[in-house]
Amino acid sequence: MLHAAFRDRVADLAGEFAGSRPFRHVVIDQFLDPAFCQRLIDGFPVFDESHARNELGAIGRKAVVPNLASLGSAYQCFDRLMSDGEFLSLVGQITGIAGLLYDPEYVGGGTHENLDGQELDSHVDFNYHPATKLHRRLNLIVFLNPEWEESWGGSLELLRDPFNPDEERVTVVPLANRAVIFETTESSWHGFRRIRLPAGEQISRRSIAVYYYTRERPPRETAPPHATVYYQRPLPAHLQPGHTLTEDAVQEIQALLTRRDHMLRLLYERELQFSEAIAKQEARIQSLEELSQMTAERLAEELAAAHREIQALRSREQELTSLLARIHRSPSVRLGKALTWPVRALRSLVRTEPGPTGFPRSGQPPVRRSGTAR
Repeated sequence: MLHAAFRDRVADLAGEFAGSRPFRHVVIDQFLDPAFCQRLIDGFPVFDESHARNELGAIGRKAVVPNLASLGSAYQCFDRLMSDGEFLSLVGQITGIAGLLYDPEYVGGGTHENLDGQELDSHVDFNYHPATKLHRRLNLIVFLNPEWEESWGGSLELLRDPFNPDEERVTVVPLANRAVIFETTESSWHGFRRIRLPAGEQISRRSIAVYYYTRERPPRETAPPHATVYYQRPLPAHLQPGHTLTEDAVQEIQALLTRRDHMLRLLYERELQFSEAIAKQEARIQSLEELSQMTAERLAEELAAAHREIQALRSREQELTSLLARIHRSPSVRLGKALTWPVRALRSLVRTEPGPTGFPRSGQPPVRRSGTAR
């Protein structure tokens, strides 16, 4: 499924990945076997609105299908390739990241189709898998567009700081069988500008996105968990005082304002979710603290009760000891001891008289021994 020359290029690709700017990445042409790539193009799913809902639930112009295995034999083969141990090892050699883990759920990934007019604001990706909590480390994107012109927009842009208009950026035209592998960090901003197809063009921007994870990450690269963070583009530079607004410019301004409103609403919804999550955690902490306090109080009560019971037993013990002492010193006990002294002395003799085996006899009267005549 991989191109026959891919394995022979691993060392060169590793050098390109390590030395690239604005952050570590590599662009690989002829990534797959051409015939296999054509099978993926032929089997790409038809745009389905049920797969085109955005973060707020509205139907947009981007469709995502994460279940690659449901798309036919070609995509099942591609899925197996993405999880293959040898392939993961090769990608690890290229990127210098060991222990890469494949995501069978394709969270955020799968097939991506973007229609005319769609764009993707520059963003940094979520940094932890939402279910497994693994560290997100790499994006692998394979483009499936037999034809594409850079003037149509839709080219992948890589940049380190979108807030700096002079920031260096790399543009990758999304042509078929071209793959991009880039490291996902807190500064790996990427996206693409609005797609503007020529009149009569009935095509769309198509790709497959695969994300890889690791169990650990260098501490200097680790950040608190966050969702995808988007940058909102400012007004185009040519919109200056005195500029006559054209219909296209007005539409672009409206699109920018609509997208900004959409992002504000998304951030508001996210803030509500965070607030609810924080409130639940605070309530849980308070409940645990109350339970801890109740448990401590209960233990203190039980400990005090145990001490009281021990004290009562010690008092009872002292009373019994005193009573026994008084009984032992009483006249009746002394008289009884005096009257029974002969019997007790006799019993003592019986217990100490040795038997035939050399041990004292027990329960037998003493035997008087007489001398034997010689």
